[in-house]
Amino acid sequence: MRSPLCDAFGIDYPIFAFTPSEHVAAAVSRAGGLGVLGCVRFNDTEELERVLTWLDDNTDDKPYGVDIVMPMKIPTEGTSVDLKAMIPDEHISFVERTLLQLGVPPLPEGEGREGVLGWLHSIARSHLDVALKHRPVFIANALGSPPKDVIDKCHEHGIKIGALAGAAKHALSHVENGVDIIIAQGYEAGGHTGEVASMVLTPDVVDAVGPDVPVLGAGGIGSGRQIAASMALGAQGVWMGSLWLGTEEYRGMGNNSEAWETAFTRATSSDTVRTRVYTGKPARLLKTKWTEAWAEDGAPSPLPMPLQNLLVAEAHNRISAANDPDVISMPVGQIVGRMNEVRPVAEVMADLVSEFEETVRRLDKISG
Repeated sequence: MRSPLCDAFGIDYPIFAFTPSEHVAAAVSRAGGLGVLGCVRFNDTEELERVLTWLDDNTDDKPYGVDIVMPMKIPTEGTSVDLKAMIPDEHISFVERTLLQLGVPPLPEGEGREGVLGWLHSIARSHLDVALKHRPVFIANALGSPPKDVIDKCHEHGIKIGALAGAAKHALSHVENGVDIIIAQGYEAGGHTGEVASMVLTPDVVDAVGPDVPVLGAGGIGSGRQIAASMALGAQGVWMGSLWLGTEEYRGMGNNSEAWETAFTRATSSDTVRTRVYTGKPARLLKTKWTEAWAEDGAPSPLPMPLQNLLVAEAHNRISAANDPDVISMPVGQIVGRMNEVRPVAEVMADLVSEFEETVRRLDKISG
């Protein structure tokens, strides 16, 4: 399982693993892939500094990457308090009423009320500044092309830039902006995702950007067979996120690990929904009573990013603390139907590689 990306990044396998957990990212890098740490959860640059220092020290000198959330066009942005003043009262009342109906208790006074501020442009900028003090070899942007000065600064540091694309025209725009690697994220993926499925999107993007721009296939990939399929469609590697949520190293990310494990191990591939309730942009989440409440008659329409995230931030913290698998709010792709047990990252990586190799051998016999 090698491609030019392996030589470009000094990795054994072209498996790029997006994860909010530094422990997962480090384990993937140690196992021969490229762990990519999601930075959106860090409100405190000092915490991100500590985590990246830990990654520097716990990856056996193997490479790793980071993922930021930064729109190309710099928004007009005041303080988080200014933004919160733009949230309608009806939305606030709906969230509180829904949490009460679902039996989600309030948090202890003073806990978890700030929410995640990493969706704000200014915070994402601070994430980049911290990352450049460490040794990531790759920086991915979850909202497409980052601003031109960010791309230039990363290139000056010898860091390659990746950007997610849900359509061929978006991929072409990224290349024109100086992005090095396109992540073709299909409809099946968890988190922010477009409307075109991976089987169609990956070859569309590969053909659009041409042979000189590497493409990572993303969305619906959770096995060696699916990695082989993505690379058969022209991708030079894969971008995987959901699968790592079911690993031992992911435990400890929050106080809802028991509820989350119950929720994903019993879920089928039909138990997700693409909705704007999480951030204000279309994102695929686990289908629960929380997402269903937003789809009921009379529910308000989700607000645009970043207002929706600010609206539901405390609610998500309360849901997490409640540890209820019927309510939990979590981005995850349709691959959740294959996540039936919790396993260590090294074992997952070994199985991915083994099944990929077995698949290629089987296809060789067919072609022969």
